[in-house]
This record gives sequence, structure tokens and C-alpha cells, in this order.
Amino acid sequence: MKINLETYYQLAEFKTSERLEMRGYTVLNFGNKVLMAGTHFDRGEYYWFGAVYEYTTDEHYCDSEIQLKCVSDTLFEDNGHAMEWAMKH
Repeated sequence: MKINLETYYQLAEFKTSERLEMRGYTVLNFGNKVLMAGTHFDRGEYYWFGAVYEYTTDEHYCDSEIQLKCVSDTLFEDNGHAMEWAMKH
């Protein structure tokens, strides 16, 4: 059974990069995209996952609206590898 990662990581509620940062995620503006590395606790360990958002307007500020485009289906050992995944997507 394939799970919906957006729902699993509860990412739909985050509509600005500011809200992602307030949650403690690592956020990087990358052109018209916002790249994110977030933590996930699984099997007694913390792991990282990557996500890519896109701005929905021409304004690219911390309170500008963003929309989730994709989420990694792989967990990573650190936020650098999760961010690398996001840069490639």
C-alpha cells in the first residue's frame, strides 16, 4: 500500500516558507522554489526527508504563498542529503 507522504508528514498545512521555518524545518530559497529538509522520527531514530515547494506568485518573500510539489520517498541520515534530493527535483 502506497501512503500519501504529504498527509503522512502533515505538510499540506504549510503555505509559506516562514511557517516551515517556524516548525523547525531547514528551508532554502532556490529560484522560484522553496527547498525543505524536515525531520521524521522512525524506529527510534531521527531521519530527514526532502520536499519541494513552488511560489504561487511572483513575490518570493517568507510570507508569500507556496505550494507543495513533491516529497522524497526516501529517508536520509542528515539534512544535507535531504536538501540535495530537493535540489535535484
